[in-house]
Amino acid sequence: MDIGNIIKIMTPAVIAFGVGIAITPVLTRTLYAHRAWKKKPGKKTLEGSEAVEFNKLHKEREREVPRMGGIVIWGSAIITILGTWIVSLVLPTAETIKMDFLSRAQTWIPLFALGIGAVVGLASDVLDIRHKGDGLSLKSRLIVVVTMSTFIGWWFYQKLDITSVGIPFGESLEIGWLIIPFFVVVSLALYASGVIDGIDGLAGGVFAMIFAAYAVIALTQNQIDIAAFSAMLVGAILAFLWFNVPPARFFMTETGTMALTLTLATVAFMTDTLGDGIGIALLPVIGFLLVATVVSDILQVFSKRIFNKKIFRIAPLHHHFEAIGWPGTKVTMRYWILGAVFAFFGIILSLIS
Repeated sequence: MDIGNIIKIMTPAVIAFGVGIAITPVLTRTLYAHRAWKKKPGKKTLEGSEAVEFNKLHKEREREVPRMGGIVIWGSAIITILGTWIVSLVLPTAETIKMDFLSRAQTWIPLFALGIGAVVGLASDVLDIRHKGDGLSLKSRLIVVVTMSTFIGWWFYQKLDITSVGIPFGESLEIGWLIIPFFVVVSLALYASGVIDGIDGLAGGVFAMIFAAYAVIALTQNQIDIAAFSAMLVGAILAFLWFNVPPARFFMTETGTMALTLTLATVAFMTDTLGDGIGIALLPVIGFLLVATVVSDILQVFSKRIFNKKIFRIAPLHHHFEAIGWPGTKVTMRYWILGAVFAFFGIILSLIS
C-alpha cells in the first residue's frame, strides 16, 4: 500500500480536527453572546400536540445550550479542503499538489452536498432561534433535499455514467436512469435519520464511525480523494465531538445533520459501482443505527394512527431508552460501541463481496 496515499488521507483529518478545535472557542462565544438557543423549547408530535415525554427529558436543556454547533464540522472541513487546494496553487510542489484532494471526478459533488446542506440547515436554525419558530418548514427542507438530490442523481447518471447498483456477492444491477430517483429516495431516508441528533455526543460519534468506514472502503477502491474527503469529515466531526460530549457546549442541529446526511448519500454512491464496490448496499450495515432511528419513527407513527397505541415510550429509539431510565451517557456510549461494530462489519463485507 502506497504510504503517500495514507499520508494524503490522514493529513486532512488531522488538519480538520486542528481547525475545528481552533475555531470552536470563537464560535462558542458568538453563540452564547447571541443567545443562540431555541426561544420556544420543546417539541411537538406529528399530530401537533406536545411531546410530553420528550419535553420532560430535554425541554430545560434547550433553554440554555446554543444550536448550530454543526458549523464546527462543515466550517473546518471547507477550510481544510479549500486550504489544501489553495496551497497547491500558490506553492505548486510535488508534495502540495499530491495533497490536494479537491477533484472534479471524486470530491466536487460531495462538497456540493455538504455546502447545500450546511447553508439550508443554517438558515433553518437561524429562523428557529431568531423568530421563535421551528425553522424552515419541513416541506421547504424536503423540497431542497429532493431538488439537490435530483441534480446529483442526474450528475451521476449523465456525467459519471453511473447506471447500476452494486450487489453483494453478485453482479451489479443495471437500473439506467432510475439511478436518479433512487438517489433521491436514499437521500430522503438519510435526511430523516438526522433526528439521531438528540442526546449529547450521540450523533457525532455515530457519524464519525460511518465516515471512517467509508474512508477505508474508498481507500481499498483506490479512490484516494474520496477517502481523504471522508477522513477529513471524521477529523471535523471529532473536533465537534470534543466539545459535544456530555455536558454539550452546543448542539449540532440542522446545519450539521443536513450537511452530513446529504454528504453521506453522495459518498455511498461514489463508493458503489464507480469504485467497483457496493457502497450503497453497505449503507444499511454501516449506518444501521441511522436505519433503526428512521424505522422506529415510522413504526411509532404507524402504530399510533392504525392501532392508536404507541410501541415506544418516545420515538426515535434512543429517546425510548432514555424514557425507560437509561442515562443519556449510557445511551451514547452503547450507540458508539454498536456504531464501531457495524462499521467494522461493513468494511469486512466490502472486502469479501
